Amino acid sequence: MKAFIAMIHRELLEHRGAFLVAPLGLVAILAGATILAFTVGRVDARMSGQLMTMVPLRIAEVGLLGLAFAWLLYLMGTLFFYCADGFSADRRNNAMLFWKSMPMSDFRVLLSKLAATLTIFPGMIFAVSLLSGLLLVVVITVTTQIASGTGLALIGGLLGSFVQVALASIVVLVLGLLWCMPFMAAVGSLASVVGRWAIPLSLLLPTLLSVLEWVTFGGLSPVHTHTWKYLSYRFDFPLVEGYLQGWFNADLPFSAPSFATDLLGRIDWPQMAVGWGFSLLAIYLASEYRRRRNDN
Repeated sequence: MKAFIAMIHRELLEHRGAFLVAPLGLVAILAGATILAFTVGRVDARMSGQLMTMVPLRIAEVGLLGLAFAWLLYLMGTLFFYCADGFSADRRNNAMLFWKSMPMSDFRVLLSKLAATLTIFPGMIFAVSLLSGLLLVVVITVTTQIASGTGLALIGGLLGSFVQVALASIVVLVLGLLWCMPFMAAVGSLASVVGRWAIPLSLLLPTLLSVLEWVTFGGLSPVHTHTWKYLSYRFDFPLVEGYLQGWFNADLPFSAPSFATDLLGRIDWPQMAVGWGFSLLAIYLASEYRRRRNDN
């Protein structure tokens, strides 16, 4: 178990630039740009504050949700490139020789990379997203205080909105990672075989499979095949439907419990379980390929 934890810690040390340093840098740049915009007169703090006094909590909720969605997109992009490169990185620098001497099987090595993909990397991005959300709360409070002197009175409501969005973000993060786990495992397994060529191949492979089914069995076009429809369904995480649509069109405060209940009810749990089984199978097959290739 200690060796497995050490493997995850190694992934953290090698890839903290993309998952911690770069996000913190983005937050620092955003904070600096905001301060500069107000201090040099690019933004009229009094006018902005007057706008925020109309519906300050609504503005905060929409802004916090927008930030959370932006960080989710960042996380998905970085996880894709990590899986397409990190699963074969130890083969390029011969680090696997050290881990196998502990000993660590190829399956446990790849499983530790998948575990890092599902735990520490998203955790770091989530922590940075919380920091950026707090900065947004501070900006709204200060500008509202400058304009009308009511910013400090709103701090309780703003922090309440922050907590609600943070709780909803945790639910989305956990369910989204579990839903997308088979894609990450597939990309990582492909990278174990072809290395960095997994980046273009993982994007082309779904299209090639759809074209192959279309040519073999016929149909209107490759996008009307069972393969394309199934992959489209698996890529479509049910996030923006349901509660979010109703909340956005209604004048109600955002509720994390209501959002979570709605999202949990729209998850296809059998498909989720199928994805978990596929992920373990893909990692196992990739580990067997690595083992046989290293032995030869």
